[in-house]
Amino acid sequence: MSMIADFYGGKSILITGATGFLGKVLMEKLFRTSPDLRVIYILVRPKAGQTLQQRIFQILNSKLFEKVKEVCPNVHEKIRAISADLNQNDFAISKEDMQELLSYTNIIFHCAATVRFDDHLRHAVQLNVTATQQLLLMASQMPNLEAFIHISTAFSNCNLKHIDEVIYPCPVEPKKIIDSMEWLDDAIIDEITPKLIGDRPNTYTYTKALGEMVVQQESGKLNIAIIRPSIVGATWQEPFPAGKGFLRSIRATPMAVADLIPADIVVNLTLAVGWYTAVHRPKSTLIYHCTSGNLNPCNWGKMGIQVLATFEKIPLERAFRRPKADFTTNNVTTQYWNAVSHRAPAIIYDFYLRLTGRKPRMTKLMNRLLRTLSMLEYFINRSWEWSTYNTEMLMSKLSPEDQRVFNFDVRQLNWLEYIENYVLGVKKYLLKEDMAGIPEAKQHLKRLRNIHYLFNTALFLIAWRLLIARSQVARNVWFFIVSFCYKFLSYFRASSTLKV
Repeated sequence: MSMIADFYGGKSILITGATGFLGKVLMEKLFRTSPDLRVIYILVRPKAGQTLQQRIFQILNSKLFEKVKEVCPNVHEKIRAISADLNQNDFAISKEDMQELLSYTNIIFHCAATVRFDDHLRHAVQLNVTATQQLLLMASQMPNLEAFIHISTAFSNCNLKHIDEVIYPCPVEPKKIIDSMEWLDDAIIDEITPKLIGDRPNTYTYTKALGEMVVQQESGKLNIAIIRPSIVGATWQEPFPAGKGFLRSIRATPMAVADLIPADIVVNLTLAVGWYTAVHRPKSTLIYHCTSGNLNPCNWGKMGIQVLATFEKIPLERAFRRPKADFTTNNVTTQYWNAVSHRAPAIIYDFYLRLTGRKPRMTKLMNRLLRTLSMLEYFINRSWEWSTYNTEMLMSKLSPEDQRVFNFDVRQLNWLEYIENYVLGVKKYLLKEDMAGIPEAKQHLKRLRNIHYLFNTALFLIAWRLLIARSQVARNVWFFIVSFCYKFLSYFRASSTLKV
């Protein structure tokens, strides 16, 4: 019998961010392993033209919850949607709903956050810092609360190379930041933002660090733990292992560690931490790093090769000999060349779509992808070291059955199998594509790659022709190359004649 699964039986659980990716996976695991839990409260922002019950139905009607419906047929009765807005004071929760939450909640999983890297500081502070502060205030009024689990990020202190399982202070106190956001206008906030975030890359990582400080300062007598996952990816094993074909390269450092962590590992650790925090009541707030780089590293170069081998179904040893992703430096010239070489084939392809009477879409989609990738470059060109003492300690505390049911040992993960399932899962579950269409997708990828190569070749020849016209040195170099090639071919032909 699983002690962790048994612990959540009969519990009333509050999850923020339940409509997000990680929140849904967390709910699914709870219902599947502890179907006798009392209720899961989810905070749902009101949406025009859709009732709270319709939002619940939409969540439960997804592929993710198919197994849950078999184990817990009355699952829809165990989800209680609470109308709430984390941008408002007291989350705009009604008096009746607030009273129910305060009276019955046993466990809080705080997953809600803005994960937009380019979010305005005011909005990022509201969701990642102020909302955390308000939720802690609510938690302090819950007489039956046993544990408060805060989901942060492993990159909250990405300005450091080595990161321990401790809370690092920010130069300015969170309370001062929260107060200043209430009266400063946007122009002043925009001006001071670079100074506040310092050597962090964006407002997301900065405000997540502030959120951790708030948890530390306002925890009071609550049993609290913080989990720091790295880049959360598709599920590895549960509830099931999970490209369109035109993004063929990214700018990344080949040897930089791709610190990706499957969502089900994050969820398993989260539930194990909730159990341990409530039952063992550590004397201080423990922080758990949920990362893969130090235990089972996989660099971006290797991952790119694995994606190539998976998508094109070629042997891995051949993939190592194929042209790999464009791992380049970050100088201005290279960035300009990459932007042109990515967008131009998309523009050409859209022109082809227009000629065939179809709606052009590639340029718009490519611009969105490039914008996203530009924000990720900071993270895919660097490597960090995270200590995992608390995570390994917790693993040693679990029974063999809990280690199986709530497995968060990333050392068991086979990256090649995971990436293969990841790519196929994106096609099947996200893009809703027929798996029989893989050969067509390969042809699609081949066409776009040929357009990319042809465009680059044409651009190079035009640039070289202009250079020859303007530079005597370039003309001399070109004459030398042509002469050398001619002599080599003449020698090769003469040698062949002598052998005969």
